[in-house]
Amino acid sequence: MVYTISTWAAIYFVIWWLTLFTTLPFGVRSQHEEGVSTPGTDPGAPVASLIGRKMLWTTIISAIIFAVSMFVYHMGFVSLNGLAKLMGVPY
Repeated sequence: MVYTISTWAAIYFVIWWLTLFTTLPFGVRSQHEEGVSTPGTDPGAPVASLIGRKMLWTTIISAIIFAVSMFVYHMGFVSLNGLAKLMGVPY
């Protein structure tokens, strides 16, 4: 099966988005944990979210996952027929 660039971009975007949601909680310190509280905010609100660093790590991790998954697919370890048989769907 031949993938177009838009298909590759869509697959990478889904991997990137899922990876972002898994990396968001790492390194977040709440105002309560830091002992610093801004009036009118929830004590569980983060002091600094470090979103730029998380987006960078998300991009790196997603690129690795995407490269490994494409390698596995192109080497023939995983195929659409095999996945369909595994899920019990006729292909």
